Amino acid sequence: MRTPHRISNDRVPFDGWQEESVPEQPGGTPDATTRYASPYDELADLDDARRADNPLDDVLREEPAYRDGGQWPDEEWSPPDHRGRGRRRFGSLSLAVKGVVAVLVLTAFLALADRWAVLYAEHRAAQQLKKELKLTAAPEVEIEGFPFLTQLADRRVDELKVTVPDVAADRITLAKVQATAQDVRIQGDGFTDISGATVDRMQGEVLLSFADLNRELGASQVTFTGHGDNRVLARGTLPVAGHDLKVRADARIQRLGASGISTDIDNMSLAIGDLATYRPGTGADEGLHLTPKSVARITAETDKARRLLSVPAIVHRVGVPAGAVRQAEHSDEKLSELTGSPTFVKKLMGMNLIDIAIDNPWLLQKLGIDPDLLDGLTKLTRPELADRLSLAFQLPKLPGDHGYVRLRDVKVEKEGIRVDLSGAGLSVGK
Repeated sequence: MRTPHRISNDRVPFDGWQEESVPEQPGGTPDATTRYASPYDELADLDDARRADNPLDDVLREEPAYRDGGQWPDEEWSPPDHRGRGRRRFGSLSLAVKGVVAVLVLTAFLALADRWAVLYAEHRAAQQLKKELKLTAAPEVEIEGFPFLTQLADRRVDELKVTVPDVAADRITLAKVQATAQDVRIQGDGFTDISGATVDRMQGEVLLSFADLNRELGASQVTFTGHGDNRVLARGTLPVAGHDLKVRADARIQRLGASGISTDIDNMSLAIGDLATYRPGTGADEGLHLTPKSVARITAETDKARRLLSVPAIVHRVGVPAGAVRQAEHSDEKLSELTGSPTFVKKLMGMNLIDIAIDNPWLLQKLGIDPDLLDGLTKLTRPELADRLSLAFQLPKLPGDHGYVRLRDVKVEKEGIRVDLSGAGLSVGK
């Protein structure tokens, strides 16, 4: 076994880097003033040089700590000045821009005040017209022109439009009356004191709607339609003695005076099925007459033909010789020759059955006509039937004693009867 031995170490124990390793000076003698640096210092210098250009340095830099209360060091808290920002923004605008903004705001305010004044004046005018004309509803009033305040200050309105719906005129209702008044002078003191108005001139129109006529005169179930410039056709049914008879009539529309419309009713007829036609009046073509179909059936049936020839009044009015009547009573051939002749048919159709049926009521029943109709038809005179179908009307009387309104052109259109009107010197209110 070998004896252990100590290995001597002649080195000086390391006491940190004290001196900087440098090359020897010429002559082999180191510089006494030079110290050997730590290698860690060299690494630190390299790291500082690398971080000098690092873009993340500002992000990763540690900010100073807040004080208690969340305030920055050496800063006192103050409330945010929002108004100051607005004043600074507005203060940055030029004087011209500020002037334009002020003018726009003032213009908008004046326009709003002008529109409010128009609405107020329109409402007052509508209420006054409703009162003066005794209307059930206030009319629509529109004041034209802008600005209105300057017109009000001048006490004169350039143009005023008025629309009055459903105006009662005698037994019918006018669907709409429209009028445009020009050069209207306002009466009253101040901007809000409007006591009345005077119209220098006016133009307008009146509409008599067929739809309203059909509804208002609907008791007779008659409809009205336009036919040409001034003609109206009436078609429908009319109840007479419990029977609905088909009615036909033509009405000619014309102006009556300065403020009225009249209707001339003609070609009136009431059809009793296809048996007979009644035309009110006392003319040759008026009264109760058989239709061509009814005459054809009578002449085709020998029994009915002989019953007609048995009535002396019919034989006399038709003008059949007594010998021909006796031959027809005993011979069907002679009867057919007599009743089938065009002369006999024409005279039979032109004969008024009312006078004959009064003395021979059984005759109507034999022909298939209810005898009760005879009494109802005789009471339905021409004036009464014309009055039922009349479309005449008069404009309501206007308030005040000054001025006038006149009807002018009368036109029949698809929707109704339209009449132009004009006026001047009208006054409303005080």
